[in-house]
Parts: sequence; C-alpha cells; structure tokens
Amino acid sequence: MAAGAMGKAYDATMGRLFAACYDRGLKATEENGLGAMRAELLAEAHGRVIEIGAGTGVNLDLYGAAAEDLTLLEPDEHMGARLRSRLADRAPGATPPARLVAAPAEAIPFADDTFDTAVATLVLCTVPDPTAAIAELARVLEPGGRLLFIEHVRSDDPGRARWQDRLEKPWRFLADGCHCNRDTEANLRASSFQLDSVDHGKLPKAPAIVRPLIRGTATLSA
Repeated sequence: MAAGAMGKAYDATMGRLFAACYDRGLKATEENGLGAMRAELLAEAHGRVIEIGAGTGVNLDLYGAAAEDLTLLEPDEHMGARLRSRLADRAPGATPPARLVAAPAEAIPFADDTFDTAVATLVLCTVPDPTAAIAELARVLEPGGRLLFIEHVRSDDPGRARWQDRLEKPWRFLADGCHCNRDTEANLRASSFQLDSVDHGKLPKAPAIVRPLIRGTATLSA
C-alpha cells in the first residue's frame, strides 16, 4: 500500500475511534457544568438556526421553543453517522425540525441572509480555517442575526499559553484536529460580528491545556 493510502486509512481509523469515544470522553465534563452552559446558551436561539460542527448531536435536545428550524452542519462522516442515528431516534414531531447537511463551516451551502441564529460549540478550535468559518457564518446570517458560542481558547496566562503551544501538535493528533492554543476570541473580535457578551471560565473536568473557556453571544453588524 502506498504511503498516502496508508496515511488516509490511518486517519480514517483515528476519526472513527474519536467519534466512537467522543460522547463518553466528555461525559464528566458535561455532567459537571458544560451541559448546563449549553442549555442556558441555546435557550437564546430563535428562528432559523444553523449549527456548525454539530458532531454527534449533543446540542440537539437543548434548543428551546423559539428555535423554529435547525440545520446541522457536520463534515466528518463518522460524527455524521452518529448524528444521523440520533436524528432517526427522535420522537415523531420533535421540535425544532432538524436536518443534517454534510458540509464544512468554511463553505456553507446556503444563500446569504438565510438564518437568524448561528451556533458554534467546541468547534472553532478544530475547523481548518476559523477566519473563513466565521466569515461564512456572517454571510448566511441576516443582518442583526446572532452567533451563540462556547469555545475553549488560548490561555491569558503566558505560562499556560506556552504549554498550549508546546503540546498543540500532539494534542491535535489525539483530538482529531483540535488546536488547543487557538485564540478564538481574537478571531471573533476581528470579524464583522460585534461581541455582546463574553464570559471567561473553565471547561470542567478537562485537561489543563483546553480548560480556558469563553462563552457568549455576538451580533452581526447591520
């Protein structure tokens, strides 16, 4: 087998393993605070909602009555398979109605001004081009639309940030492309979104290099 083919086969195996372990690996983190953070944030989603990097569908049952329609973007086939199964298991008539679209956040296959709310939870650390992903969210949101986010980020502490830099490559290998040192807040501030609120906290029951956390909302400039 050629080296390139072997590499692709290895990546596929790692991707399948990561997807299989994802929910179990985050169980303690969800139970010790992340789940409550998700629920509080997603209660603010309204109208036509798009969620990028929806993963296995952890957020699916946390949307409130104000969310009218939910589009879930997930480019990874292994995560998508688990999300598809979760969608199939929903009760008939469950709300909001949801659909899965296999597409990356950097190339959202919808027209400008399609959605009212965008959601990004623990995904902007992993997308290959976060600047392009944020720009795409701005494009498909209506003027005045809102972005709801929870993301682990680069630490404000110089010492911890240096450790994040040192361990970024091995962490990215183990965590299926996750960058532990990505400055997502700076990326958001440099975009066409206006940050409404940013709370700095900690990702509970998580390794130190991915513990620094931001959560909040941003509004697309009209």
